[in-house]
Amino acid sequence: MNTKLKQVIESLHNKNIDCMVVLKPENIRYLTGFRPSSSSILILKDNPILLASKIDREDASGSSMVNLEVYKEFDDVKKLLNGKIGIEKSMTVETYKKLSESFDIQTTDIVEISRSVKSNWEIENIEKALQIAEKSFMELEFTGTEVELAAQLEYNMRINGSERASFESIMASGPRTSLPHGTPSLNKVESPILVDWGAVYNNYSSDTTRTIIETERQEEIFNIVLDAQKTAIKAIKPGIRSCEIDTAARDVITEYGYGDKFIHSTGHGVGLEIHEKPNLSKNDEAKLEKGMVITVEPGIYLEGEFGVRIEDMVLVKNHASILNKIKTKINF
Repeated sequence: MNTKLKQVIESLHNKNIDCMVVLKPENIRYLTGFRPSSSSILILKDNPILLASKIDREDASGSSMVNLEVYKEFDDVKKLLNGKIGIEKSMTVETYKKLSESFDIQTTDIVEISRSVKSNWEIENIEKALQIAEKSFMELEFTGTEVELAAQLEYNMRINGSERASFESIMASGPRTSLPHGTPSLNKVESPILVDWGAVYNNYSSDTTRTIIETERQEEIFNIVLDAQKTAIKAIKPGIRSCEIDTAARDVITEYGYGDKFIHSTGHGVGLEIHEKPNLSKNDEAKLEKGMVITVEPGIYLEGEFGVRIEDMVLVKNHASILNKIKTKINF
């Protein structure tokens, strides 16, 4: 049994949870080494069991680090459970009802909390995904439509070794950059251009945003966002609360008079999912720990004009270690 699995099972026992039903593919991948392509269930207990469908049986038998059985019907699961049962917060209502009929149920995010601190091996995979993403971005020629540019970026990432894009690439230009999650349009690219993209390597993701600017007004807003990002990154260290990082960035932008134009949180964890714990928001009291990989991505969005966001990935060590290698400021 691997160390992460032992630690999670021990933490369950410390919370007086006898066993746990794990359905989320990313959590199964984290604990067993196998990522399901169809319905699979991991039963966490002293002797964990992975129930995989016939479709996944061959793949799971070669990669799973826990005992494997073929999953046939939900009653198979019930036979393996006893006592107080832990479940993920993402479990469907239908599955919850089936379990709650027979067991004492308690929701827990214990696996997600464990995932928030990365091992050296996980960090290496994230860095590799980031290298692929950055190489692919640098190979772009910023001409044509937003859709064409996004398609070229995702093609480049696949050719350079990415399993897939870690999320649908955000490619917006001109006034559409004031949309934080602007999907690519058939518009010809114009200044500024906001690109938010990521690659996946060995199931681990990267996430970066660059805003390519041209005018003095765009540069003015860009420099404010960059000041906010640098201030937030400088504040990062083990033991500081996530909300304090958000405040550090937000205070800078507010001081310049654009506080109401910063309309999302400052960042989030990245790993097997593109959004993981911790969440760098005003409501997250979680403390940063060594080994966490987080984004720092303040932005200013001027409706009808343009928007600027700068996002880098940061490894929490004794201080913040920026993982990105490409330059922050790029001119159109």
